[in-house]
Amino acid sequence: MTQNPSHRIARDFFAALSNGALPLEMLTDDMTAWTTTSGVQSARERYAGGIQMFATLFPNGLLYTVESLTAEEDRVVAEVQADGLLSNGDIFQNRYVFVLRLREGRIAAVAEHFNPDPVRNQIVPLLQHVMAKNAG
Repeated sequence: MTQNPSHRIARDFFAALSNGALPLEMLTDDMTAWTTTSGVQSARERYAGGIQMFATLFPNGLLYTVESLTAEEDRVVAEVQADGLLSNGDIFQNRYVFVLRLREGRIAAVAEHFNPDPVRNQIVPLLQHVMAKNAG
């Protein structure tokens, strides 16, 4: 069975997220990203940088597991589970729905929908601690 090329792009994207580094060559030059907590269209460099920064909170990595993929026209919709151990020893888990827009074999847009509660309750305090430590 031949894998849908759009599915391969999506799976490569989630593998990159799990590695904590999103190569810019996977993304179009004008790629934009929207997330539940940001609510804004971020440029690709900002999104890729955010992925790198987010990954630093998980010393052993954050594993993104694809539960389902649906591809049609220029879109891939993915249901994803993320699991990892935070730097403070807490277990982090969240569920996501990603909508990826593709163009010429690359990702042109990401919409990242997720439960904001684990982010607010676990990620934000860690980020605040890191920022306070770096400021002092």
